Amino acid sequence: MNATFGMTGPAKSLGGALVLAGALSLTAAAATADTFTLRVGAGHPSGPSVYVNLVETFFVPEVKKRVAERTAHKVEFIEGYGGSIAGVADTLEAVQTGLLDIGAYCFCFESSKLFLNNFPYWAPFGPQGSADAMKITRAVYDLHPELTTVFTKDHGQELLGLSGWDNYHLGTTMPWATVADLKGVKIGGAGPNLPWLEYAGAVPVQSALPEGYMSLQTGVYNGWLMFPSAYLGFKFHEPAPNYTLIGFGPMMVNGLTANSRTMSRLPAEVAAIIREVGVEYEAKSGATLDAAQERGLKGLKDAGAKVVELAPEVRQGWAESMLPFPKKQAADANARGQSGTAVMKDYLRLVSESGYQWPVAYTAE
Repeated sequence: MNATFGMTGPAKSLGGALVLAGALSLTAAAATADTFTLRVGAGHPSGPSVYVNLVETFFVPEVKKRVAERTAHKVEFIEGYGGSIAGVADTLEAVQTGLLDIGAYCFCFESSKLFLNNFPYWAPFGPQGSADAMKITRAVYDLHPELTTVFTKDHGQELLGLSGWDNYHLGTTMPWATVADLKGVKIGGAGPNLPWLEYAGAVPVQSALPEGYMSLQTGVYNGWLMFPSAYLGFKFHEPAPNYTLIGFGPMMVNGLTANSRTMSRLPAEVAAIIREVGVEYEAKSGATLDAAQERGLKGLKDAGAKVVELAPEVRQGWAESMLPFPKKQAADANARGQSGTAVMKDYLRLVSESGYQWPVAYTAE
């Protein structure tokens, strides 16, 4: 028997009600079915997006293989990357409603619903390696369960594993050398990192990777806050060939989640394998991101991009201008009834204990 999941969310029309009724009828079938078809997707494409590529090349095949080897069942996937099922800002909701059974997305596009989960953005110029950043971010999650339970409690899904972005730098259509050169310049980015630009006097523009190339080409904005793997993968270096190494740091703000109803209807041994592979997905993410950054930087240079390093004193000045930022964001989280100050204190402490030297003495209160 084959049970196909997906579209199990609340129905708001007769057609939706029929779909819901049909999906719910699979509950009984799921108990005896030996093949389960799950929808998995992400708003970003797989190729240049490490967190999505790991879903396609590791998570999906590994779940299929282990279920086949270790249970009497089979799992098949309908894969929808690059926004073919849900866009970058819609994937959380797609998993919540059941349009996707499993989704990968950046918390940066859910700056309201997942405000606290974006805490790494609040302290830029932190650890420069993704593997280090992942280890520290996971430790913060373990200290503060609300970062994990928010997915189940408020959004009908469970967090299978974290992932992220490699080290953020800045690509522009024109060369620049000082923060003053960026004053009034429009630069694209994703929600939680836009304040970094405001502190430099630049004009932040909320955007998403799939629309970046055309926007840079047509002058909607003249730069992108972007990590090397995607800057190369999306070919942003063609309209904006100046890539300045700043080192805002990698951000572990992506996640792979599964619809709670789907997980509850799967045989226990199948659900356990999905969770097991999700943990390993997270464990692979840091090193994979570090390797992608190295390839990205080499690829940009080979493609003719002008890769330069920001002068240390300019970077230091930018960092100093952002001293109030972690405290401000933590206070905002507190006002939302979340543990903003406690999370930020632990994050800053754990980074320092790792041996990394912050360029400025951030505080959370």
